[in-house]
Amino acid sequence: MTSQLTTPASTPSRPSAHPSETPPERPAAGPARRTRRYAGRRELGACGALMTPFFILLVTVFLIPVGTAVWLSFFSDDQPGLGFGPERTVFVGLRSYAAVLTDPTFLSGLGTVVLYCLIYIPLMVAGALALALLLDSGVVRLRSWAQLGLFLPHAVPGIIAAVIWLYLYTPGLSPVIELLGRADITVDFLGLHTVLPSIVNIALWSNLGYNMVVFYAALQAVPREVIEASVVDGAGPVRTALQVKAPLVRSSIVMVAMFTLIFALQLFTEPMLLGQATPLINSRFSPSMYIYDAAFTRNNYGLAAAGSVVLLVCTIALSYGVTRWSHRAGTPEEDAR
Repeated sequence: MTSQLTTPASTPSRPSAHPSETPPERPAAGPARRTRRYAGRRELGACGALMTPFFILLVTVFLIPVGTAVWLSFFSDDQPGLGFGPERTVFVGLRSYAAVLTDPTFLSGLGTVVLYCLIYIPLMVAGALALALLLDSGVVRLRSWAQLGLFLPHAVPGIIAAVIWLYLYTPGLSPVIELLGRADITVDFLGLHTVLPSIVNIALWSNLGYNMVVFYAALQAVPREVIEASVVDGAGPVRTALQVKAPLVRSSIVMVAMFTLIFALQLFTEPMLLGQATPLINSRFSPSMYIYDAAFTRNNYGLAAAGSVVLLVCTIALSYGVTRWSHRAGTPEEDAR
């Protein structure tokens, strides 16, 4: 009987690695981490360098004046002893704000500015957008010269523009009134019902071309494929302008409306100069004129500071309202989603 010798199955042993064939070690994470950290610091430094001028201007021309106005609004100059004693500055709290908000002339000026905004802002936005759509349509020839002609009034300083229109509004001096008089047309541009539209006309003449350029630049960014598709679908020029182009520049429309509102609330130059030719414009015609009169005519800097703060709060509140409305309305791309 032959015995069979069984050899136990031997497990294959892992071949020994040659020293030259050892797997490379992972590089240390320290240098890479330091490189990323250095790059992040460089980006942060670049952002700081670019934003520093903005913050310097913000603090210098906005925060410091606003803080000063708020501080002055809580104080007033007082002369004890029936007005014969030395003048001193005393803390009055919210008394100046109460005086401003209960002053009929200040409230009347606010009403005048509100009416001015209701007339001026729609005409400005609609007129500038219409001119921009007209130039973008290609109907107007010599487009560059047309843009230059419309923009030139904006290059004229506001006080010079007001002086020019004061000359055109004054009877006996204005060639426009003389020509209308030859045609038996009598127009009093500084009358009771025409003085505010006359101020609106000056503001439109000065700023219409600038806002037109803003809208025209936004229209140039509209994809041409969208316009060509609307033409292929049978849309005419007017329908393309109102239903295709205008919705695509909604953000620019909101921006122009908001900035126009901010500048309209600061109405000062035009009525200040026109007030020299008509008694209908007094020294407190608008809130800005009320503030000027309180500071430099009545020497009541606390009252002027309180009026400035009230006007600032109104401006911020209305601007915030316009911004919130624009966010809720959304853009056409967001509506499509």
